[in-house]
Amino acid sequence: MPSATAAGASKVPAAPRKRKSVTGTRRTVAVLFLLPALVLLGALVVYPIGYSVVRSFCTSSGDGFAGTDNYKALFTDDSIRTALKNNVIWVVFAPTVSTALGLIFAVLTERVRWGTAFKLVVFMPMAISMLAAGIIFRLVYDQDPDKGVANAVWVGVHDTFAESSAFPKAHPGRESPLVARDGGFVTRAPVHTGEPVTLPLVGVAPDQLPDGAKRAAAARPEPGKVTGSTWQDFTRGKGVGRLGAPDPSESGYSGMRIEAVKDGRVVASAKASADGTFTLPGEADGALLRLPASNFKEPYNGVDWLGPTLVTPAIIGSYVWMWAGFAMVLIAAGLAGVPRELLEAARVDGATEWQVFRKVTVPLLAPVLAVVTVTLMINVLKVFDLVFIIAPGSSQDDANVLALELYRKGFAESQPGVASAIAVFLLLLVIPVMAFNIRRLRREGRR
Repeated sequence: MPSATAAGASKVPAAPRKRKSVTGTRRTVAVLFLLPALVLLGALVVYPIGYSVVRSFCTSSGDGFAGTDNYKALFTDDSIRTALKNNVIWVVFAPTVSTALGLIFAVLTERVRWGTAFKLVVFMPMAISMLAAGIIFRLVYDQDPDKGVANAVWVGVHDTFAESSAFPKAHPGRESPLVARDGGFVTRAPVHTGEPVTLPLVGVAPDQLPDGAKRAAAARPEPGKVTGSTWQDFTRGKGVGRLGAPDPSESGYSGMRIEAVKDGRVVASAKASADGTFTLPGEADGALLRLPASNFKEPYNGVDWLGPTLVTPAIIGSYVWMWAGFAMVLIAAGLAGVPRELLEAARVDGATEWQVFRKVTVPLLAPVLAVVTVTLMINVLKVFDLVFIIAPGSSQDDANVLALELYRKGFAESQPGVASAIAVFLLLLVIPVMAFNIRRLRREGRR
């Protein structure tokens, strides 16, 4: 019996060994890998946000509690209110225009032979930093047409349809027969046929005279007509040149308009030839000769792009130049995934290209368009570089945005409490837009 009992006992199985949890090990490894990223996230994101929130409730010195005073300043301070208004303009127009242009470029380049090269050119501004783009457009919008590309083009188009005067600085000299009146000049006494008239002027630099101007000539009398001459009567001193008479070194006022006026009514008019001479018909007899103000108007100097009125739209234009390529690339990627069968079916059913675009292409691209628009909205809420660089000091207040005002309050005006309140307010504005974008991306991912 004892032997049997011992044999039975020897058959009892040994207790199983405890194994380490695979899941627990994976969690530990995952935490170790994530720990550096979490530390950086906490140090560079969470802590600054928390500190900004706390600082926004403190006084400028940081020693006392200011309550909600800093947040009240967001809606009472004139400069911050201007920044808020401009931010609304930015959020409404910049993403909309950029997305619309991106959509147009993406659709049109599908049928262009050199579409890829065109996309590369349009996307190229994305490779330029905001700082560099700001410097570029500060020069583009320069008021001087000889420096600013925008005004050079604008002035060129304007002068094509409305030629500027070549004599803006011209005026009567010594012992002149002319007197000023209504922005122009008139003769002191009436003129008569057969008696040449002299209309000398000064004040036009030799290099500013019209290209067709020739050596000034004295007018010859003609029966039944009023003749005369108008020229640059530049007499350098005693014994050098004759005052009131054309000299070989003097040039005629080519293109100068002359009017004969009787009883306040223009009865005849003429334009001076290349040598400054002109001829009026007999109706001018007994009239006063007038050089109208149109001869002396200042040349058109273009548009004040960076003035108080246009500075914000001008800067938005530079932003669109940079980001339209970004929108185009994303929309083109979405367009590549659109089933061509649907487009062809619409065309077979008799839809025009505009109807296909409006009722088929755009609805199918709606998710992509929403993502692009929302992304650009987040981007423009934080715009700073372009406004800071492009807007000159005289109109920077008119172009102000929240990010720029944050910088000015925090560093230029030593109001860190208000600056922190602006930062928190910007964060609150961005969070809903980001949440909408993330929710839409997840919804698209589930599809």
